[in-house]
Amino acid sequence: ASQEELKAAYRRLCMLYHPDKHRDPELKTQAERLFNLVHQAYEVLSDPQTRAIYDIYGRRGLEMEGWEVVERKRTPAEIREEFERLQREREERRLQQRTNPKGTISVGIDATDLFDRYDEEYEDVPGSSFPQIEINKMHISQSIEAPLTATDTAILSGNLSTQNGNGGGSINLALRRVTSAKGWGELEFGAGDLQGPLFGLKIFRNLTPRCFITTNCALQFSSRGIRPGLTTVLARNLDKNTMGYLQWRWGIQSAMNTSIVRDTKTSHFTMALQLGIPHSFMMVSYQHKFQDEDQTRVKGSLKAGFFGTIVEYGAERKISRHSILGATVSVGVPQGVSLKIKLNRASQTYFFPVHLTDQLLPSAVFYATVGPLVIYFAMHRLIIKPYLRAQKERELEKQRENTASDILQKKQEAEAAVRLMQESVRRIIEAEEARMGLIVVNAWYGKFVNDNSRKNEKVKVIDVTVPLQCLVKDSKLILTEASKAGLPGFYDPCVGEEKSLKVLYQFRGVLHQVMSADNEALRIPKQ
Repeated sequence: ASQEELKAAYRRLCMLYHPDKHRDPELKTQAERLFNLVHQAYEVLSDPQTRAIYDIYGRRGLEMEGWEVVERKRTPAEIREEFERLQREREERRLQQRTNPKGTISVGIDATDLFDRYDEEYEDVPGSSFPQIEINKMHISQSIEAPLTATDTAILSGNLSTQNGNGGGSINLALRRVTSAKGWGELEFGAGDLQGPLFGLKIFRNLTPRCFITTNCALQFSSRGIRPGLTTVLARNLDKNTMGYLQWRWGIQSAMNTSIVRDTKTSHFTMALQLGIPHSFMMVSYQHKFQDEDQTRVKGSLKAGFFGTIVEYGAERKISRHSILGATVSVGVPQGVSLKIKLNRASQTYFFPVHLTDQLLPSAVFYATVGPLVIYFAMHRLIIKPYLRAQKERELEKQRENTASDILQKKQEAEAAVRLMQESVRRIIEAEEARMGLIVVNAWYGKFVNDNSRKNEKVKVIDVTVPLQCLVKDSKLILTEASKAGLPGFYDPCVGEEKSLKVLYQFRGVLHQVMSADNEALRIPKQ
C-alpha cells in the first residue's frame, strides 16, 4: 500500500470509530478502544523505519529485544540489517546448546526360502514345512553436530555393521570451519576395529556463482601399510534446474564418473556414466512428484554394467508431518528380486532390504509389488488415518485453549466494530441502491461443510454482512491476499481450521454468489 492509500484508509476508519461520533456511553467506550488500535497501526505503518520492520517480520520485529539500541535516523535497509544481526546473536546463543542428530538403521532380511526352496533338501528336517526367514546383516550409524562458534562445528559419528555373524565398527571426529561465504574446510580423524586410523581432509569452494569444487583426501593406516585416496567433484549449474557433475576417484576403487541431475517442481531426472575398477556402469532414473498434500512420488531406474543389469521401480509418500514411507522393487541379473522398504522419520532413516529370490521369478515380482500396496492401504485406513485425525484434534484443542482469551477479545472488538458500523452501512446501502450498485445481501465467514464425507463435522461460521458492506466503495469490494480474520468486524470462528468466505450480493438488480478461500484475493462484482 502506498502512503496515500494508508492515509485514505486511516481517515475512513477514524471517521467510523471516532468517539465523538457516538453518543451512547457504551458505544463511545468501544469506539475509543478501536480508535486507539487504528491509531497505533497507522503510527507503525506511516513511519518508514517501523514499517520496514513490520513488513518483513510482523509484530515480533517491533517487540524484538535489543531494539532500544537502534538509532531512529537509520534507513529501512540499515534497520533490516540491524534486525538480522540481533537475530543472529540470539541464534548463536541457541546454537551453543543445539545438536543435529542424524541416524540410519538398516536391517537386511533373507527371505529367499519363500521362493527358492528345494523340497528334497527339507524332506528329513523337522519343521521344514515352514520357510525360514532370517536377518543376515545389520548396519547402524549415527552422527551428532556440535556448533563450537558461528563458523566452527564439531561432528561426531560412528557406525556398526554385521553380516552373517561377522562385523565391526568405527568412530569418526570431524572439525569443520567455514572460511568465507565461498567455502569451508573439514579435518577428519577416525579409527575402527577392522581398519586402522584414518586421517582425512575435505575442502569445498565456490569457483563462480554457478560452479563449485569439492576435494576429499584420505590416508587409511592398516597392517598392509598406508592406503591413500583422493576424490574430486566438479559441479556446475547448467540452467536453473539442472546440475552437471564430474567426479574423479583415485585409490582402492579408482573411477571416473559424470552425471546430469535435473530437478524441477514435478520431476527429478538423473543420468550417470562411470568408468572404473572394478565397476563400470550406466544409470538412468526418473522420479515424478505429484502435487498433493501427501507429497507422493513414483520413481523408476535402469542400471547396467559389468555386474549385470538392475531395474528398479517404487513409490514414496508422506504419512505424517515428519514421516515419509517408501518401497522399491529391485529386479536384476544375476542379483534376483529384492524389496526395499524405507522409513524417514525426521532426521532418522530406517531401511529394510528384503532379498526374495536369486532368480527372476514372476511370482516374486508380483508379491513384491502388490504386497506392500495392500499392506500400506490397510494400515493407512485402519491405523495411520485415525491416528492423524486424533492427533489433529488434540492440536486444534490445544491451539483453541492457548488462543481462547485472545479470540474472545477479538470477538468483542469485532462485535463492537459491527455496532459502530451500522450508521455508515445504512448510508452506503442507500447510495448503492440509488445507483443500482453493489449490495451485500448475506455474507458468512468460517468453516463450511459441503462434502458428504465430512457431514459429521460441525459448520462454524459468523455473519459478516455488515463489515463487508462497510468495505464497499464505488460499487466495488476488493480484498487482498491475506487472512480475512484481520478485517474490521471479523474474527476467527474456528482456530486452526480451513476457512472460506461466502458472499450473496446484488449488482444491477441481479443476485450473485461467490465463495473465496481465506487467503485468496477477492474482487466483486466479478468481471
